[in-house]
Amino acid sequence: MTIQWFPGHMTRARRQIEEKLKLIDLAIELLDARIPVASRNPMIEQILKGKPRLVLLNKQDLADPQATAEWVAYFRSKGLEALPFDANTGYGMKEIVPRAKILLADKIQAQIKRGINPRALRALIVGIPNVGKSTLINKLAGKKVALTGDRPGVTKGQQWIKTNVDLDLLDTPGILWPKFEDEAVGMRLAATGAIRDQILNTQDVVFYALRYLIPHYSNMLQARYEIELDLKNINLTNAEDIIGVMELIGRKRGCLISGGKIDLDKTSTLFLKDLRAGKIGRITLERP
Repeated sequence: MTIQWFPGHMTRARRQIEEKLKLIDLAIELLDARIPVASRNPMIEQILKGKPRLVLLNKQDLADPQATAEWVAYFRSKGLEALPFDANTGYGMKEIVPRAKILLADKIQAQIKRGINPRALRALIVGIPNVGKSTLINKLAGKKVALTGDRPGVTKGQQWIKTNVDLDLLDTPGILWPKFEDEAVGMRLAATGAIRDQILNTQDVVFYALRYLIPHYSNMLQARYEIELDLKNINLTNAEDIIGVMELIGRKRGCLISGGKIDLDKTSTLFLKDLRAGKIGRITLERP
């Protein structure tokens, strides 16, 4: 399945980023710690053209801490500096400028040798929609200067923003890629709320999520919904077994329609709200 989704403002955003590259010192790439691969635009290497980059694994408070540690090690093994991060609470915020200065140490030293007093670092904030860019900027600025929202695509244009930490930031709209060739990428983005719920069938998204969560986070599922899963007899390739788990959850949550049947649409909506809010537990849907 190929999912086509590339609004016009995202095409403009890519062009604007490419035009601003000569003005910035580094890029700060925000990824969702729960889905570091799916939330990473595969065009980013081409767009940034080798600019120094700091990777922030945002929403780390919602992600499996062991998995986040593995992802930090993975990115560092690829030569990219990475930090666990939480834009809402500010976790990891104090590390951003020191790490950025390490990445730009040669450039800063060259300026000092020429008798130039190093100016504030100029950073471009990049990431897909709803990954937390505007929240990060507001935290760094110490006030609300960028629009935020709980839906994809809130930021519509670019803006330079001065902060209190020797850093000037350029906010840009989130850029998704033209299409998802890999169905799993679209499902993971939908499960975490990075793309609008109308793009994919909600029941399909929950079905996909449960096929991953049952073998990896069964204890959390059972605790949250007060259900018992017969793991030895659940066949993850059997659709009826997965639907059976959805029905267990729906029955426990009172998602019933006439005749005592389970309302799978209502169950799916409830489940996704829980998953995205971290109410099931700290879950990561990808491993290095």
